[in-house]
Amino acid sequence: VIALNFEDGVTRIIESRSSETLADAAFRAGINIPLDCNEGVCGTCKCKWKSGQFEMGDYIEEALSEEETADGFSLACQMTPTSDMVVDILASSKACKVKSVTHATTILSMDFLSSEILKLVVKLQKGEKLPFLQGQYANLDIPNTGVHRSYSFSRDSGGDVLEFIIKLIPNGLMSNYLRDKVKIGDILNLKGPTGSFYLRDLHRPTLFFAGGTGIAPFLAMLEKLSKHKVKHTIQLFYGANTEANLVELERLNAFKKIMPFDYHTVSVEPTPNHAQGFVNQWITKEVLNAKEYDIYICGPNAMVESVKASFTKAGIKIAHCYLEKFVPSGI
Repeated sequence: VIALNFEDGVTRIIESRSSETLADAAFRAGINIPLDCNEGVCGTCKCKWKSGQFEMGDYIEEALSEEETADGFSLACQMTPTSDMVVDILASSKACKVKSVTHATTILSMDFLSSEILKLVVKLQKGEKLPFLQGQYANLDIPNTGVHRSYSFSRDSGGDVLEFIIKLIPNGLMSNYLRDKVKIGDILNLKGPTGSFYLRDLHRPTLFFAGGTGIAPFLAMLEKLSKHKVKHTIQLFYGANTEANLVELERLNAFKKIMPFDYHTVSVEPTPNHAQGFVNQWITKEVLNAKEYDIYICGPNAMVESVKASFTKAGIKIAHCYLEKFVPSGI
């Protein structure tokens, strides 16, 4: 299985056959990766390897230099995947003629985790499956409006049941629909997966920072990690405006029991059960004393920028930083 990430944030997941190049597998799936020679000569199909293993065929240095190879670049027409892979395609999905696919889903359940946060579970119809990278999101159509809203998957991929954790806002189009109109069994269309915020291989201690419903993609990531032997520590710093909006703590506690994971919660409003303040209050060398970290941040723009600034101020080294900012939709 190969995840192709395009420059416009669209992801398509394809399957490759034995001894089949990445370019051939993509073409068979109807995806036209930029390609001229198919012989490792022109360099037009240059892409960037993110994870997984592959065998490389023949090519000339003019098509791919040693420096580019060291930086993770490869040629789609020559690389033959030997494991699951994630590959960045250096073109937009439109340029590669990737068709946008709408998936019809049936609403299975709606559970209020607080007065403002809803867990929505839907099932794909006709035996479909929607693979995605843990951390990505889908665009959910609001019926009879012609508009959509974007929500991160909050469970691991692989099946036909999808889960989202949604903040309901006053007079929001999707919020009003989910509060007042939707019923179990209704049809909800979605498109995806999309987004460049997804779980990478763990090579060092890793930190997650979640604001509000920014916890959703981390739940999917942790579920994925829980199925494998994790060697490096993971810490989650999770904040919300109120204690009630710190949700899914039982799931977090379950993850603590099976892998090197711990979490810290904080509420803006005072509460006896959680620290008061903001997630960046833990960004100190007393708390974070590893040589360097990979960090993932998901939440409102102000929170994301505050976390980044706190690392700079504290002088804590970041190897890689991955971001997902909430963009207000208006209504």
